Amino acid sequence: MLAREVIQRVREIQVRTGRHVADVLAGQYVSVFKGRGIEFDEVRPYVPGDEIRTIDWKVTARLGHPYVKRFVEERQLTLMLMADISASQDFGSATRSKREVAAELCALLAFSATFNDDKVGLTLFHGGVERYIPARKGQKHALRVVREVLTHESRLQTSLPASRRLRLRLPRWRPLGHPPRRGRADRYSTNIAGAMEFLMSVSKRRAVCFVVSDFFDNGYVRAMKMASRKHDVIAVLITDPHELHLPNVGLINLLDPETGQTRLCDTGSAAVRETFASHARQRVAQLERSFRNAQIDFIHVDSSGSVVDPLARFFRMREKRRQR
Repeated sequence: MLAREVIQRVREIQVRTGRHVADVLAGQYVSVFKGRGIEFDEVRPYVPGDEIRTIDWKVTARLGHPYVKRFVEERQLTLMLMADISASQDFGSATRSKREVAAELCALLAFSATFNDDKVGLTLFHGGVERYIPARKGQKHALRVVREVLTHESRLQTSLPASRRLRLRLPRWRPLGHPPRRGRADRYSTNIAGAMEFLMSVSKRRAVCFVVSDFFDNGYVRAMKMASRKHDVIAVLITDPHELHLPNVGLINLLDPETGQTRLCDTGSAAVRETFASHARQRVAQLERSFRNAQIDFIHVDSSGSVVDPLARFFRMREKRRQR
């Protein structure tokens, strides 16, 4: 995008999402992610009047003198946004690409965090980690996060031929259990497990981590589950309507932007369209089931619909769960 177009697009997202944050999401954000209690700070020698239940018996046994654990109130959160910028994220059959929807979602979350004086960080990844922005506070920093998600171009430039092919990721081409193809540039692949390993290496303190992707990858659930032991990990799936239902437009070439493979498809066949839709539904259901089994929260965002509604539903669900 040109610099002027970038500024205008970011400003549009800021105006639209800012209104939603103020009217809908800010209070729900606080109720879900604030007030999680206290966190451990240090151990110190016991003094008369300290509660016995705060004694650290392991340290006491090792040093021969009573020590107690000291806790401090957890006042500030770190929100880490992990956005997939692989080639498949550039697809959009309507007015917005999945990447633009990801930018709007990140804006909602970043402005909600900024509204509550929390820190926001960003990791952009594809087959590798492309950019890391450490967590900081402030609206200016939140705007930078949105701009990076929206416009950052990989160092690896596209080499796919320009054509009028419909650029779709077909879930039946590479089932979840099938190993990913090798040999293509990082920009044309997705490595979520590698991104989670990077998160664990750079985030020493607990963070709320939103992984925003279309999840066309394999072998990442285990890595996300391991990361969730330390961080609060939430999976956000973004899909385009044409990834779930093929339009009836006759014979077309389908191009997989991450593998470069093409396939001639007769979309005029009702059987072909139904088979495609069935595989797509199964993939989404399998993703949700895998994350649920790993105790990772799951949000599904349709790129043609509202970004606010699924996020608000997620906040309400988390709030109800906290109150049980």
